[in-house]
Amino acid sequence: MKILIVGGGGREHALVWKIAQSPMVKKVFCAPGNPGIAEIAECVDIDAENIDGLYNFALKHKIDLTVVGPEDALIAGIVDRFREGHLQIFGSTKRASAIEGSKVFAKTLMRKHGIPTADFKVFEDIKQAKKHMTTCEFPLVIKADGLAKGKGVFICKTPEEANKHLDDIMRDKIFGHAGDRVVVEEFLSGEEVSILAITDGNTLLPLSSVQDHKAAYDGDKGPNTGGMGAYSPVPLITEQLQFSIEENILVPVIHAMKRENRPYTGVIYAGLIITSTGPKVLEFNARFGDPETQVLLMRMKSDLVPILLSAEKNTLENAGIEWNDGTSLCVVMASKGYPDLYEKGFPISGLETTRKLTHVQVFHAGTSMKDGKIVTNGGRVLGVTTLGKDLQEAQQAAYGAIEKLSFAGAHYRRDIGGKAMHRKN
Repeated sequence: MKILIVGGGGREHALVWKIAQSPMVKKVFCAPGNPGIAEIAECVDIDAENIDGLYNFALKHKIDLTVVGPEDALIAGIVDRFREGHLQIFGSTKRASAIEGSKVFAKTLMRKHGIPTADFKVFEDIKQAKKHMTTCEFPLVIKADGLAKGKGVFICKTPEEANKHLDDIMRDKIFGHAGDRVVVEEFLSGEEVSILAITDGNTLLPLSSVQDHKAAYDGDKGPNTGGMGAYSPVPLITEQLQFSIEENILVPVIHAMKRENRPYTGVIYAGLIITSTGPKVLEFNARFGDPETQVLLMRMKSDLVPILLSAEKNTLENAGIEWNDGTSLCVVMASKGYPDLYEKGFPISGLETTRKLTHVQVFHAGTSMKDGKIVTNGGRVLGVTTLGKDLQEAQQAAYGAIEKLSFAGAHYRRDIGGKAMHRKN
């Protein structure tokens, strides 16, 4: 088989790494890819949102299966275009991807179909939003409606903070048209986890539990990011809790999408908070998470390709997943200043050394080649991912590998996996 992966970040590097191991696969392409991906696949200079270019490439090169990483391509309709041309592609359609593309749509869907989530109101007018907040209890949460690269959610502890973020989103348009509408919702207390599942629209194949670390700094301080690290599995998620999440959230949302004439295929990602009254949905995403994908694929013993094909061919009821024992953990090395302004172009050292480490994979998230050297080219630069017999071993291996890597201004959290460690102690 010939496989095309769409995207060029850490998630896509992990997908290429895993898919290239399949005995079913003869050749892997990645568009646009990155220097890390280029070591194991052929990178193609086509942007992830250039749907016509990607379609024509897949047609010309007789690609057997295309796997979509970024949400932008899904929301732009890449799956619809490929299926119209009878090309196999793994992902959600444009209409189905609205579950991530519009928080207003997702929240309204959950309210209509009884899927547990925070109470909320939607506003298109900033004055009405500010007036509403004079009646609210704090903290509260403000979310930009559209895509904001994981940065459009603000926990506001005071009315002053809330007004500032509303001004940023709706008046100053820091997220462009993604901020034309906002969701103002109640703040939920609890611990956050992610549960991803692969679906063909009828059958659901849940993946293992993951805990992401969204905040930029240790102790969950600082602004939200696209994710500073993750680990899997999550001790908090017992078999009983996993069953509850599947029965009350994952299965109902797939049925809800079907009833709304938006049949859902691909990956459904539920960002959850485990409250005192049970799991509730913070957000849905329409694709593999980042850095969740890195730790999940590090742990996955099964061949991923047959699973993706089963989802595409509507035969997922025959599929299953076997996991490696132990824990996988990923620590993101980011550029100084991320998620706000940061500089690019700094040489990265130590990559050759980390290649020799066992049970360690350094996935490239924001890198490029300059004068024959790999340099920083994004906010999140590397995802140092490990597999250990337990959380402590995986954590030690990740931070040990990080000591061998360096670039100017490198920033990373030093407490990835800490919540689970404290719970065990």
